[in-house]
Amino acid sequence: MSGTFVGMPAFPQAAREAVRDTTLRGNLRHATHTIRDKRARAVAELDDWAALREAGKQIKDHTLRHLDHYLLQVEEAVTAAGGTVHWAADADEANAIVARLVEETGEREVVKVKSMATQEIGLNEALEARGIRAYETDLAELIVQLGKDRPSHILVPAIHRNRGEIRDIFRTEMSEWGRPAPEALTDTPAELAEAARLHLREKFLRAKVGISGANFMVAETGTLVVVESEGNGRMCLTLPETLISVVGIEKIVPTWQDLEVFLQTLPRSSTAERMNPYTSMWTGTTDEDGPQNFHLVLLDNGRTDTLADEVGRQALRCIRCSACLNVCPVYERAGGHAYGSVYPGPIGAILSPQLRGTDSAIDASLPYASSLCGACYEVCPVAIDIPEVLVHLREKVADQGGPGHRLEKAAIKAAGWVLDRPGVLAAGERVASRTRRLHPKKLPGPGAGQWSKSRDLPEMPAEPFRDWWKKNRT
Repeated sequence: MSGTFVGMPAFPQAAREAVRDTTLRGNLRHATHTIRDKRARAVAELDDWAALREAGKQIKDHTLRHLDHYLLQVEEAVTAAGGTVHWAADADEANAIVARLVEETGEREVVKVKSMATQEIGLNEALEARGIRAYETDLAELIVQLGKDRPSHILVPAIHRNRGEIRDIFRTEMSEWGRPAPEALTDTPAELAEAARLHLREKFLRAKVGISGANFMVAETGTLVVVESEGNGRMCLTLPETLISVVGIEKIVPTWQDLEVFLQTLPRSSTAERMNPYTSMWTGTTDEDGPQNFHLVLLDNGRTDTLADEVGRQALRCIRCSACLNVCPVYERAGGHAYGSVYPGPIGAILSPQLRGTDSAIDASLPYASSLCGACYEVCPVAIDIPEVLVHLREKVADQGGPGHRLEKAAIKAAGWVLDRPGVLAAGERVASRTRRLHPKKLPGPGAGQWSKSRDLPEMPAEPFRDWWKKNRT
């Protein structure tokens, strides 16, 4: 399984298969509606939500404009606090750095905090190729890993699974990864959580190396922040002797005062909580307390290219709350796997094509995986105008060409020629009206035919409007 899902079919094909899965659609509908309703209530508690949203946007935009300065400030602060900073231009370089750091400890297994960045670069697979086993400790990520599956949601990676499916995965797969599930395990949430707790506890107590991402990095002190709801992150960040954090370069906030804004908006937008149950912060290393070796891997992997796009760069504001997924009618029906990326839903439709380029079929199709209804923009806590970026990326994909786009350009050019000549247009309208009974209901061909797969062509009137006007209004 590849962390970047290379080789996935284009979104329309993948979505067509997904919508036929009634169990998947039922799981998604129940989960997304529940989460978004709770979020709406949590956000409504704050009278200054709009101001917080605008503040988050301004902080992120300021940081991105001065990213070179803040990255160097983070490096200096982390180094001064006893940590070591590594720079990774792409996924291969980041994976090589992490694998080397683990091998230098002599260990062959690591425990992991839920991390989108490590999924993005396919770290688990890269470590496995070097003989190092990575154990996911977030409950949903554990379910995905045990089930040899792929995450389908930013916040709840196993949202596509119901309790019965999770019970079956635990029963059949846990023994291959460590402590087996209890023989009489049911699908009761408390029993499933207890099985996971017992399975993971031995790994927490044994592991010497932990790997994490970070929700935020505070530039002025070099402090990293992880927010989570289960306590597994706290275990991974404090018990191992060595901690390696892989963090996208856009995760910086300049000051602690800036962090205050996001610690209000992120939990309400993601888990609909006023505050995350566990907010862990660490700055370098401390004698006799926590990991004694700390490594920060700053990951680019397409972010600098995204930053260069004045419209598309707003995707780098994203704080990974997943609110846009929970309101998206396309995501609700197609699920996360159809997006072919660790970043599904509306944010994935604009982030993945920028990080990976639009050369592959799946990435070229993602900007079209939206109805442009705008619900995603309305709920985004940092005001990313996702519809604007989608249209911007569609223009880029169209400029690349391809059979469908070349046909469209030719059709537009021909239409322009006809519309510039009123006599030709009038003659064409009359011919079209007189032959209307012979017109097909669908357009032919692989290009235009795609448009009419879900809609009929409009019926031609008995006579052109120009002729009707002459008879009735002259």
